[in-house]
Amino acid sequence: MPRIELAAEVAKDVDRILEHLATYQVVNAAQPISEIIAALDVLEQNPLIGRPVANGKRELVIGRRAKGYLASYRYVSEIDCVFVLALRSQREAGYVERADAE
Repeated sequence: MPRIELAAEVAKDVDRILEHLATYQVVNAAQPISEIIAALDVLEQNPLIGRPVANGKRELVIGRRAKGYLASYRYVSEIDCVFVLALRSQREAGYVERADAE
């Protein structure tokens, strides 16, 4: 069974999502985070479930419409590991660009 590793930057993505939920006073703001974690856990059983995107990465669709999220990840079969690289809302234009120096 593949292990799942979260990039350090994913914590910033979770913070950004929580800030957005707080701004709009979403009741039970922890629920979307729980749903994201549950969806990522599925990658342990089926690491290729996400749709293929550029550069060997995959994208997992979590939830639907305005309440949905996307997880960018890469599965490295040689070491049987899923590296979750970023999270974003489905309504965001793209993943947050991060400078290598951060």
